Amino acid sequence: MTNRGSRIAENSPPPELSHFQELLDETDWASLATPYGTGESLPAALTRLLDLDPAVRAAAAKDALDEVTHQNSIYEATVPVALYVAAILNHPATAAGEHAHEADAQPRHPTRERLLDWLGYTAYDADDETVAIGERHFDDGFLDACPDMRAFRDLRPVIYFAVQPFLTSDDAKVRDAALIAAIPLAEHHALTEHRKGLADHARRLLSTSTDRYRRDRALDALNAWGHDTSTLENASDIAARELRTRMEDLWGTGDCVEDPPF
Repeated sequence: MTNRGSRIAENSPPPELSHFQELLDETDWASLATPYGTGESLPAALTRLLDLDPAVRAAAAKDALDEVTHQNSIYEATVPVALYVAAILNHPATAAGEHAHEADAQPRHPTRERLLDWLGYTAYDADDETVAIGERHFDDGFLDACPDMRAFRDLRPVIYFAVQPFLTSDDAKVRDAALIAAIPLAEHHALTEHRKGLADHARRLLSTSTDRYRRDRALDALNAWGHDTSTLENASDIAARELRTRMEDLWGTGDCVEDPPF
């Protein structure tokens, strides 16, 4: 594993990620807390994520990922699930059977995009803004009180390098999902040098995508990294930004109450 205090250059070897079967077999899932009990049922659901039938994978994604996702929180079982998901991203089964001809009535279930989306949502649940909000409510000991979040944040470089190859995927939806997952992961200090490349990918997304959530995340990242986004915004972006500003003003006046992350 790369030293946590060092930066990882773009041409450096990625931190090591264990094989997915090793992660599955060597994790004591039943001892890990989830929002609904323990992770005892997770191995079966995670295994089905590699089924050749996309419908089976879609059901497995719901069973496995929803089991460790609740109220924007990181649980004991979240971290090993995230590592397993990262480890299977490049497995051929995560895209098997998803490119049927339009005449084929079989539904498509974009497993790889779904997995990348989940990694992105989870990374945002543990991002720097979340920590800053937590520290305002719980002083500087927020991460000490949230060891599972701290563990996920420490592993961001490992997960980032599993996501990185899909930034140039031929599948536009996978490519965009990879970028939105990579952005919060790249907040880790060891990944600073990767933000320039991500900025280029963000500009590309903004030139092609109409997805509101993904556009907001790309614009937010560029602004946070000091880039001028004035020529990248469209009318919808401006309207969304103005609405968000009005909502933030309401929060600032006390008409809304800021809740800490849970």
